[in-house]
Amino acid sequence: MLIDAVGIEVPGHPVADFFSLTMDQVFQRSFHNPEPFRIDPATLPPAAQAIAAGNRAAISVYAGSAMADPTLLERLGSLEIPTLVLWGRSDGIVDVDYGRAYAAAIPKARVQLLPDTGHSPQQETPDQVIHAIWDSADTGFSAFAR
Repeated sequence: MLIDAVGIEVPGHPVADFFSLTMDQVFQRSFHNPEPFRIDPATLPPAAQAIAAGNRAAISVYAGSAMADPTLLERLGSLEIPTLVLWGRSDGIVDVDYGRAYAAAIPKARVQLLPDTGHSPQQETPDQVIHAIWDSADTGFSAFAR
């Protein structure tokens, strides 16, 4: 399962430059309705601020500035397992066509768009994520065969 994943290069569908965004812009792009999720990092306890800084540093090291591996898209074609690609319709970090490209690259994948959801469905609409997983499991992934 992929949930609003980054990592591939899709011409015409760039990943938002996370490192150039303010925290407010990150929230705006990450959620269909960002208000319930907005936080002021300066109000977090020091330990939480350290964790957030560490997470940002890790993303920088592991993902690099492009947040993509130019060889990944081609390698996805070798996957032989059913893959559910969940994507928030309101994702402002990577658009839905990017998610469709992920699904198209994996032989036994299908994409499911989640309404009223941004880049972080597991936080914003966890019930939709759970239902999508259960629905896929209930069908025995038969809908994945192409």
